[in-house]
Amino acid sequence: MFDQRFKETDPEFAQKFEAFALTEVVQEPGQELDAPTRYLAILSVLTGSQGIDAFREILPDALKNGLTPVMVKEMVYQAVAYLGYGRVCPFLKAVNDCLEDLGIALPLEGQATTTMEDRLEKGAQAQVDIFGDGMKDFWKGGHMNRWLAANCFGDYYTRKGLDLKQREMITFCFLLAQGGCEPQLTSHAAGNMQIGNDENFLLRVVSQCVPYIGYPRSLNAIQCVKNAAGKTN
Repeated sequence: MFDQRFKETDPEFAQKFEAFALTEVVQEPGQELDAPTRYLAILSVLTGSQGIDAFREILPDALKNGLTPVMVKEMVYQAVAYLGYGRVCPFLKAVNDCLEDLGIALPLEGQATTTMEDRLEKGAQAQVDIFGDGMKDFWKGGHMNRWLAANCFGDYYTRKGLDLKQREMITFCFLLAQGGCEPQLTSHAAGNMQIGNDENFLLRVVSQCVPYIGYPRSLNAIQCVKNAAGKTN
């Protein structure tokens, strides 16, 4: 789960971090997540916060605890829409390296469900499914809105491998981890709640990610969740 060399070079740190991250946080009453969901959230926040070394350390454990290669790849692909290719490229390479080391042939089976002809229509529908009917004509508000519908949602959210609830959760994680995106984080917290990832679930996601992103961004995320809950309840 983390670099075992720290037990030799930094034994006091290693003992404290391991006890907190791998036992106390994971077992905190009322804050638990099933292993696949917890690992998906952790890999997502590490991507969002650019924690490439920790990502490489944790990825093999994630693949042993319920995440499939397709799920991991889909998380990384979707991250491009929220972090940009420049920040995601090292993570895609890390996943490919890990899968090749495990003897998994690449490329994986394709997961696309849209074409260049219908990606806008299906992406706009995905926005409606998450955020409500008010998003039906959002794409008509200029090229950036059209790109969001066609590219972010049409190219990524419509893919197989992760369901809509999982995709909204990882978006929430990308946003909370990179910081400075509180308006979007609040909006996506509300979107999560509207499709069944309720306030309690999102707070558990934040709790499980504290060791990997620290307290400031975690506390900001908790406030955004509470703000979103106040608007949707």
